[in-house]
Amino acid sequence: MRHQKKGSTMYFLLVFVLQALWVSWCHATQHYPASWGHYDVCKSQVYAEDRLAWHYMACQPEATDMTKYLTVSLDPPNITCGDPPEMYCALENPYMCNNECDADTEELAHPPELMFDSEGRNPTTFWQSTSWKKYPKPLQVNITLSWNKTIELTDDIVLTFESGRPEQLVLEKSLDYGRTWQPYQFYASDCLDAFTMEPKAVHQLTPSTMLEIICTEAYSTGYVWKYDKTVRFEIKDRFALLAGPRLHNMASLYGQLDTTKNLRDFFTLTNLRIRLLRPATGATMVDENNLSRYFYAISDIKVQGRCKCNLHANSCVFDKGKLGCECEHNTTGPDCARCKRHYQGRAWSMGSYLPIPKGTANIFRPNASSLGAANRNQARVCDNVLLRCQNGGMCHHHQRCQCLAGFGGVLCEKAQCQGDSCEDLQSSQLSLRPLPAAQTLPLTLLSLIPSLLATRGLTSL
Repeated sequence: MRHQKKGSTMYFLLVFVLQALWVSWCHATQHYPASWGHYDVCKSQVYAEDRLAWHYMACQPEATDMTKYLTVSLDPPNITCGDPPEMYCALENPYMCNNECDADTEELAHPPELMFDSEGRNPTTFWQSTSWKKYPKPLQVNITLSWNKTIELTDDIVLTFESGRPEQLVLEKSLDYGRTWQPYQFYASDCLDAFTMEPKAVHQLTPSTMLEIICTEAYSTGYVWKYDKTVRFEIKDRFALLAGPRLHNMASLYGQLDTTKNLRDFFTLTNLRIRLLRPATGATMVDENNLSRYFYAISDIKVQGRCKCNLHANSCVFDKGKLGCECEHNTTGPDCARCKRHYQGRAWSMGSYLPIPKGTANIFRPNASSLGAANRNQARVCDNVLLRCQNGGMCHHHQRCQCLAGFGGVLCEKAQCQGDSCEDLQSSQLSLRPLPAAQTLPLTLLSLIPSLLATRGLTSL
């Protein structure tokens, strides 16, 4: 009985040792956690020829709420209500006129920044324009959102109106900091009448027409019901044209983004402009006796995206009122769009989404001319591809081999010793190099197995 108990204990100890060995091996061979996802980590350390080296990957910052980093401007600048104070009527009931806007009273003021504050407050906070008191002159407002940085959209743009949704609206983007503008989408209760365009929905597009600028009538009903306050620019529905329903095939989308500049540019911008062209009227005719019914009010704007870093950075910082990528791969600039000084060994290029899932970093290596006459051969001596340092040398900053004592030369190929002692020196240097912890632990555990097996009389196995 005692022998069985002892054997059982040793069996479980053996299982524990083998399990620990397996876990240690997994950690030694796993270069980055799967939870980091695609393109989130620029580099990881791996073992190459019994030493640590950097493995480089494409990377990009996480998507976030980009409204935290914008500035907003209105045109005309005096279009916000409250100066002078004004009373407003409900669109659906012209005789219910109990809403006041007063810029000098905090609880009655509706400045532009309330389009970007926290939602869920009671009462709801929102920006509001003056009423259409100068009818028939058009009541038009341009709301411009500026980031002073190139950003990439990752989710739908959503405008939530406190008033009725506009009967005519255009969403525009700029790629050059507001110097030029291109339409993103037209919105109207009657697309033919407003913009001489046939109405169309995003789900009617195809992969070959996914960049088409359309006019939709889906978001322009006038009255404010519970579920018809929002206006959307459907980014995810356009993604789905390439990635499939529920975006299950992102590899297909990434492959197209990698090879099609127009596709990348479509989801990229520096500025966004909301052109409010005609407020909700709820009827075919404007009631000229109750013009205080007609105005714009927006409670929330959502813009989800990330800094564009050309797949050369996994973080973007907001410093002194400005966004900038924290560039890797020897790149620099707000968008990592140029090589660092002395690293123009080849023309700059963005990283690549391919191959899935890690992409290609397209790292930039030093110019040979920047390393000095004695070291010009080092420009491609030891990078993440050509790990060629000899005799135990380590690649230092991807520029030169850092040699062990007793060796020199560009590749540590020259022994700094005399005669027969060179071979002895090399073997002694190699034997003194400590093994990485991830390798010593499995070896230690392996050394225990024979004794454990012998204890149970299993050595014949």
